[in-house]
Amino acid sequence: MATITVAEHAGFCFGVTRAVETAYKELEQAKAEGYTLYCLGSLIHNKTVTEELSNNGLVTINNIMEAPENSKVLIRAHGEPDRTYELAKEKGIELIDATCPFVEKIHKIAREADEILVIGDAEHPEVKGILGCAKKALGATTNPEEVLKIISPNSTIVAQTTISKESFESCIKSASCSSIDTICKATKERQDSAYLLAKKSDLMVVIGDFSSSNSKKLYELCKKACKNVVFVENSSDLPLSQIKKYNRIGVAASASAPASKIKEVVASMSDAFKNLNPNSEMAAFMEEIEKSLKLPGRNEIVDGTVVQVAKDHVVVNMGCKKDGILPVEEVALEEGQTLADAFAVGDAVQAKVIKTDDGDGNILLSKKKLQSGENWDEINAAMESKELIDVVIVKEVKGGVVANYKEVSGFIPMSQLADHYVETAEEFIGKTLPVRVTRVDQKRGKVVFSHKAFLSEERSKKIAEIWDTLNVGDVVEGKVMRFTDYGAFVDIGGIDGLLHISEISWGKLKHPQEVLEIGQVLNVKILSMNAEKGKISLGLKQNAPEPWSVIDDEYQVGQVIKGKVVQLKEYGAFIELAPGLDGLVHISEIAYKRVNKVADELTLGQEVEAKILEIDKERKRISLSIKATLPEPEKPVEEAQTEALQEAPVAEEQAE
Repeated sequence: MATITVAEHAGFCFGVTRAVETAYKELEQAKAEGYTLYCLGSLIHNKTVTEELSNNGLVTINNIMEAPENSKVLIRAHGEPDRTYELAKEKGIELIDATCPFVEKIHKIAREADEILVIGDAEHPEVKGILGCAKKALGATTNPEEVLKIISPNSTIVAQTTISKESFESCIKSASCSSIDTICKATKERQDSAYLLAKKSDLMVVIGDFSSSNSKKLYELCKKACKNVVFVENSSDLPLSQIKKYNRIGVAASASAPASKIKEVVASMSDAFKNLNPNSEMAAFMEEIEKSLKLPGRNEIVDGTVVQVAKDHVVVNMGCKKDGILPVEEVALEEGQTLADAFAVGDAVQAKVIKTDDGDGNILLSKKKLQSGENWDEINAAMESKELIDVVIVKEVKGGVVANYKEVSGFIPMSQLADHYVETAEEFIGKTLPVRVTRVDQKRGKVVFSHKAFLSEERSKKIAEIWDTLNVGDVVEGKVMRFTDYGAFVDIGGIDGLLHISEISWGKLKHPQEVLEIGQVLNVKILSMNAEKGKISLGLKQNAPEPWSVIDDEYQVGQVIKGKVVQLKEYGAFIELAPGLDGLVHISEIAYKRVNKVADELTLGQEVEAKILEIDKERKRISLSIKATLPEPEKPVEEAQTEALQEAPVAEEQAE
C-alpha cells in the first residue's frame, strides 16, 4: 500500500509569510485610497504568487529610481542595501519594509563589523543587500579556498540565510577570523526534515520555483539521500505514471512554496493511487493545510507570531489569510509599560479571538481574555496550595519589577525581590525565579509574587541542616560580617553567631574592631547553642591558652619587660605585659624622685620598660618597677657630706 509523507517543515517560512501578507494588506489599502503600490524586485521566488499579486495591482520595479516621487514601495523579505533607503528618502518615497527579521540581524552585523564576507551566492538579492550594508564588503563565495585568500584577521564571516550548514562550515573551517552562523533556523529545519525523509523514501518530490535558489538547494540535498527525486513547480509537472511505481513517496517544499500549492500537488498524487493509506502522514498534513486556509472563530484560542509592534496595537501572524490585531487595551500592562516593552517582532504569542472582523478585515485578539483562562487557574491554585511557580523577570518599573508567569504579567515589589536590600533590579532582568503567589485580583488582572518568601524558606531549611551538624565545643571556620559595640557577628556557614567582646581576647577591648576586620576569616569555638531562639555564642580567645596558666614559661622575677600603660590610678599604673596579663607599678616605683601624681609621669598607651619585682600566681598579681630599670641619680654634695658626718661615729664604733 502506497504512502505519501510530507516533510515536517515544508512551505512558506516566517519571513516569506510576513512579506506576502504585508503585500496583500497594503494592496487592499492601495485599492481603497486609489494609489499604485510598487515592489522592489520580485516579492518571492514563486511565479504563481507573484502573478497573483500582479493581478491584484502590485507593480514590480527593478530599481528604486523607477518609482515615482512620493510613491509607496514594498521592500521584499530579501532586504535591500542602505543606499536604497537613502535614495528613497531623497525622492520622498515611503518604504514598506518587509525585510525578514533574520536578514535584518545580518544587516546589523555588517554595519558594525570592520569588513564582511558572505558565504553564499554573490548574485542573490539577499547577499547584495547584506554587502550593501557593510563598511567594507569583501564579496561572497562558497569556495573554501577563496575564503582564505579574501579574509584578514579583521574580517567577519556571515552566512546567506538559506545556505546549507555543511557548505558554511566547510568555508569557515580554516578561517582565522570571526565567523557568525546566520543560517535561518527555519531553513535548517526544512533542509534537515527533507533530508531525513528522503533517506526513508523510494521517491522524493520537491516543490518549489525553478528560479528559486532555496528550492534548488533543497532539490540537491534530497538527491544526496534518495536516488529518485522529482523537482516540480505545480501539479502539472508531476510525472504521475512514474510516481505510481513507488510505494514510499516523500514530499518537501521550499520556503517559497505556498500551502495551497503543496495541497494541490499532494492531492494530485493521492488521486493517482487507489490504494493510498488513509492514515498516512500525508492525510494529517492535508488537514493542517485546510486549517491554514480556514479562519479562526470567535472565542477560539490561537497561536501566532508578532510581525509588527505599533504604539496602540500589535499585528500577529496566525498562519491564515488574515492578520490578528492585538489592541493595547486588550493587553495587561504595568504602569508606565508600553507595547514595545512587552512585545518584539518574532515573539510567539497566544491570544483569544474576540472578533472575526474588526471592520478593516482583521481578526481582533485579546490577551486579557486568555489570561482569565487556565493560567489564572494555575496561579489561584498555587496561592491556595502555597506551591512555588517560576516567573521570568521582564523589566524594572516603579517600586519593583514586571514578572511573567506564562501569559500572565505580575508584579514583584522591590522589597520582595531578594532577602537583602535591592537598589536596582538590573541583575535580575531576564532571569527565571521561583516565587510564592501572595495576592491575586483576577478581575483587575493583577497578581503579586514574592521571591523573598522562597529565599526565606530555603534559608530556614539550610539553617536547620546546619544546626544538626554543630555541637558545643566545636571549632569552626567563620567570617566576620558586622560589628556592634558589644561584639561581632560571625557567619559560620550560613548562620550568624555572636562573638562577644569579652570572648575575643584575654585582654580588655573597647571595641571589636581593635583586633578584627570585616571579612576576616578566623577559627571560632562554639560556646553555647539555643535552637529555640536561634542563638549561637562563639569564642575566639579560647583558641589560645589563658595567660596565667603559662606565665612561668614567659616571665620570671627580675626580668625586664616592655609593656603598655593601660590604666592610671592614684596609687600607681597598670602595665599590660600581654593580652589578659597586667602588672602594677606602684607610685613609689615609678621614679627615684617623689611622685605626687601618676598622670604627671605616665600617659595611657605609653610604651614603658619595667622590672618584675614579684609574681603572685594565687592572687594573680604582678608587681613591677619602672625606676629599677633607670640609673640611680647622683646625690648633691651637701647631702653627701651630711650623710658622711652621720656615718663617721658609727664607723668609729665599729672600728673599736
